[in-house]
Amino acid sequence: MKILKIAALGAVLAAQFTFAQFKQTPLPYAYNALEGSIDAQTMEIHYSKHGAAYAANLNKAIAGTPQEKQTLLQILSETSKLTPAIRNNAGGHYNHELFWTILTPEKNTQPSAKLAKAINETFGSLDAFKEKMSKAGADRFGSGWAWLSVDKNGKLFVSSTPNQDNPLMDIVEEKGTPVLGIDVWEHAYYLKYQNKRADYLSAIWNVLNWKEVSKRYEDALSKK
Repeated sequence: MKILKIAALGAVLAAQFTFAQFKQTPLPYAYNALEGSIDAQTMEIHYSKHGAAYAANLNKAIAGTPQEKQTLLQILSETSKLTPAIRNNAGGHYNHELFWTILTPEKNTQPSAKLAKAINETFGSLDAFKEKMSKAGADRFGSGWAWLSVDKNGKLFVSSTPNQDNPLMDIVEEKGTPVLGIDVWEHAYYLKYQNKRADYLSAIWNVLNWKEVSKRYEDALSKK
């Protein structure tokens, strides 16, 4: 009987390990590293509560489904066929994993020459791009995201999606590969900025990791 109990416990633990397919990447800086633009309490709650919940709930949602054996990109590409729980949590996990990386305490990072050229050709200037991106975030009614993405032809475009949707999903109108995403859910800024979303959108440029955005841009182009 004791052997059977141990075997049963082992099977449960093995199943839990199997289902824990998606995990959070460790935050690449301290919670207080972005102070002045994003406060430590917001970062801690955002990462350790909201971000962690998306990963955990995604694993629960896909347990026992074909998506258990798929990559995150495969799941996102067929969200129109999936349950709301998988769609929302897969999007939430992907979006937040990207978001942590495009922020940095390093000061005055700049777009690569290739990305700067593409931004200037597409939007006129870096400042014009920032204005368009911030407007996409400010105009998003309720919760959602503002995106800079690369389309199938390798061209940049700015878009916005509701909730935890993103341009990789087959249900969005403007599809592409995200290289920069700004979270405009209230949990991303409300403790510091309250209802002043525009102030948050202005401040976030001070901690934007242009090195990472440039890398993502060039990676996206290489796959076209």
